[in-house]
Amino acid sequence: MINQVRTLRLARGLSQDSLGKFLGVSRQTVNAIEMGRYDPSLPLAFKIARFFAMPIEDVFDDSESEA
Repeated sequence: MINQVRTLRLARGLSQDSLGKFLGVSRQTVNAIEMGRYDPSLPLAFKIARFFAMPIEDVFDDSESEA
């Protein structure tokens, strides 16, 4: 799944650690999500979208998995 987490996080000047603390996950989890190695659970994906005040579809794009 393609996501905009890294771009959004950097635009706000946040570290992976600080975002992880807000979300209740480790820095490693944030890194894995950003690198596309881990797809977050639905509740975590919604939490990320709420944090950035964006619709979930604008943060995560699963069109790659439909191909």
